Amino acid sequence: MSAIGKAAEDLAADYLVDQGLKVIDRNYRCRFGEIDLILRDGKTTVFTEVRLRSNSRFGDGAASVTAQKQQRLLATAHHYLAGQPNSPPCRFDVIAMDRVDPSRINWIKNAFGE
Repeated sequence: MSAIGKAAEDLAADYLVDQGLKVIDRNYRCRFGEIDLILRDGKTTVFTEVRLRSNSRFGDGAASVTAQKQQRLLATAHHYLAGQPNSPPCRFDVIAMDRVDPSRINWIKNAFGE
């Protein structure tokens, strides 16, 4: 991961913690893909994709979470949940930003799902 990508993920994690969420895991990887941040919001497990897109010529960060990327995130989340003793309620959020700056964070709750 690039230094700027790590900085974006760190900023997103700090922002979400400030909003009351708790980080459970970071950069969870399996054969299906990777989930940047896994957090807890009350009783809900939140799978979060962090997207930094400094050039919006091909769309902003949120637009870069394509249907194919969503399917990989869903499969990765299922893999993660298979290792948990209970299946908590879940949602998929996207943190999109055009630069590493807290004022530029766009938090899209429940961005997609099954």
